[in-house]
Amino acid sequence: MLPPIRLVSEAADLAARRHNGMARKGRGNEPYINHLAEVANILAAVTDGADAELVAAGWLHDTVEDTDTTREELAQKFSERVAALVVEVTDDMSLPKPQRQQKQIEDAPHKSPGAKLIKIADKISNIRARIVPDPSGDERNDLAAYTIWAEKVVAGCRGVNAKLDAEFDEAVRRAKSAF
Repeated sequence: MLPPIRLVSEAADLAARRHNGMARKGRGNEPYINHLAEVANILAAVTDGADAELVAAGWLHDTVEDTDTTREELAQKFSERVAALVVEVTDDMSLPKPQRQQKQIEDAPHKSPGAKLIKIADKISNIRARIVPDPSGDERNDLAAYTIWAEKVVAGCRGVNAKLDAEFDEAVRRAKSAF
């Protein structure tokens, strides 16, 4: 097993390389790596940096879903726990979007504590990215729809980390004042 700082650094490096050239919705098409950095940073902050594998999984949470990265590769390079967390938060992209969204709501209460933390941090980051100055009607509608859905997912993830729950509530409060 890599020392904690190396584990997080190597995860950030792999995430950046695998998501190279990808842009993110909202925030003016910023590089996708900014989302991964934000999720990892939220996780590091709310756990006071006590769980390097969780932070590494935060960096890597979309790699299996968005790239050709495999669970086996993550287990080999990082750890079995990192790989398991990433796979646990990975959507089945073969399903239509409405089914994927419903599945997230239904599956949330059954996730491991670490996966719940990643899910909440991911939703915080995605809500924040949708809060833009002078939003168009479409942007306002997207923010409202995403926030309402995210609240349903996070309802099944709450109770693991009070700081993270409060941070999600603040993101929702800011979002609702914008739509």
